[in-house]
Amino acid sequence: MGFFDDIAPLRYEGPESDNALAFRHYNPDEVIAGKRMEDHLRFAVAYWHSFAWEGGDPFGGPTFQRPWHLQTGMGSDMDRARVKLDAAFDMFDILGQPYFCWHDADIRPEGDSFAASLRNFQTIIDLIEDKMASRRIGLLWGTANMFSHRRWMSGAATNPDPDVFAYAAATVKTCMDATHRLRGENYVLWGGREGYETLLNTDMARELDHLGRFLTMVVDYKHKIGFTGTILVEPKPQEPSKHQYDFDAATCFGFLQKYGLEGEVKLNLEQGHAILAGHSFEHEIATAAALGVFGSIDMNRNDYQSGWDTDQFPNNVPEVALTYYHILRAGGLTSGGTNFDAKLRRQSLDARDLIAAHAGAMDVCARGFKAALAMIEDGGLEAALADRYAGWDSPEAQAMLQSDFDTIFDRVLSGAVDPQPRSGAQERLENYVNRFV
Repeated sequence: MGFFDDIAPLRYEGPESDNALAFRHYNPDEVIAGKRMEDHLRFAVAYWHSFAWEGGDPFGGPTFQRPWHLQTGMGSDMDRARVKLDAAFDMFDILGQPYFCWHDADIRPEGDSFAASLRNFQTIIDLIEDKMASRRIGLLWGTANMFSHRRWMSGAATNPDPDVFAYAAATVKTCMDATHRLRGENYVLWGGREGYETLLNTDMARELDHLGRFLTMVVDYKHKIGFTGTILVEPKPQEPSKHQYDFDAATCFGFLQKYGLEGEVKLNLEQGHAILAGHSFEHEIATAAALGVFGSIDMNRNDYQSGWDTDQFPNNVPEVALTYYHILRAGGLTSGGTNFDAKLRRQSLDARDLIAAHAGAMDVCARGFKAALAMIEDGGLEAALADRYAGWDSPEAQAMLQSDFDTIFDRVLSGAVDPQPRSGAQERLENYVNRFV
């Protein structure tokens, strides 16, 4: 018997439904702004949190006892990986989302050598390809887990040991090959250990150069194999490292500029990581959009009392609405998507919990997206923005930008400039947003 055997595929039942296993706001076939809702939101399920995570935390061991987690009665590690894969695609059938994402370590067991791990990986990729062939589901992105195994404890591309750099390069090559084979639309690099625990034993300049060279190799290999997807880097300030080099969107852009990669690499932004960096999610999206490197999002939330990356499913419509507002202003999700990098609480043991969590998150995103689109169509925020900066549209202001300090000084000294403060009207704008959410 399969893990999800007693759960039927989810259907849209409308806002009045009290069915916990149905969509109340997410109707994939609803056409808004000329596109199906599914094509706007581009939902993806994260293989790692949904199927690889066992429910542990820093103070306690696993609480989940999925069939593929059990060490007895389930055969070999590869047998369990196959059972896990079957369960994953059963859940994809139930949710009907258009995409999923994986790390290599999520889908294959570790072997006793790189070659053994690769054989396991390739076997599972064969099975994934077969399952995808009979379903309407795509791979949003693939990536390599280069932070969990002890070999990565001092980083991957930034490791002081060149053998670890080599192992990382070989690992990313295999994951890029698999992503390309499965027609993935992006490839993501998250540098969970690319940082430091203490500067006492860290040569930061060398590590940054090595990381820049590694990412250049990634881009070169993308073009060599003809991968047409987008290369994405995912910012995060800390945890597990004390400090990670991909701190936030602005830091990543500076890094990409330094190594001449800003035209080749974009950013995969996560709400939880934005909060850890001291930002809001919309700040990170607006920053990436302003710098021309917005790519995709991991949708989740943090517990604001915990102070760390709790990866909970989103449930705050106003926050989500502002997220999609800035995404829409940036042109929407193109090759990117809305990946639920979110996990159940360790007390949520049942298969139905996993389905309900995704269904609720998809509804929250649908509500937020509709609110964002309504604000865009109404134009109130754009009008307020245009009014606030209207002075810069005058010929005098544009001429000033092309002049110099002496010319500006003479104009101010002549008395032609007498600035008077104007209200930013923040509260009125907040009230405006609340009309839509």
